[in-house]
Amino acid sequence: MKTATLPSIRVKPEFRSEVQAMLNNNESLSEFVETSVRENVQRRRNQVEFIARGMSSLESARRTDDYVDVDVLIGSLERKLGAAKANRVAGKQ
Repeated sequence: MKTATLPSIRVKPEFRSEVQAMLNNNESLSEFVETSVRENVQRRRNQVEFIARGMSSLESARRTDDYVDVDVLIGSLERKLGAAKANRVAGKQ
C-alpha cells in the first residue's frame, strides 16, 4: 500500500523553532508531527468510547431503575477521602 501525506500547515517561524527545540535526539519534525497526530486521534477515539460507555451505563440504569443517589455517593467519597487523609497523616507520624 502506498503512503499518503497529511496536509502541510503554515505556522509562525517562532512556533516552528519552539517545536524543533522539543524534538528528541534523532527525531525529525515529520516524525514529531506524525506522532502528535496519532496521539490526538487515539485520544479522540478514547473520548468517543468513553462517552459511548457512559451512555450505555445511563440507559442500563434507566432500564433497571438502578441508581445511586448523588448525596449517598458524595458522602461515600467524602468518607473515603477522609480515611485516606487520616491514614496519610498517621503514616507520617
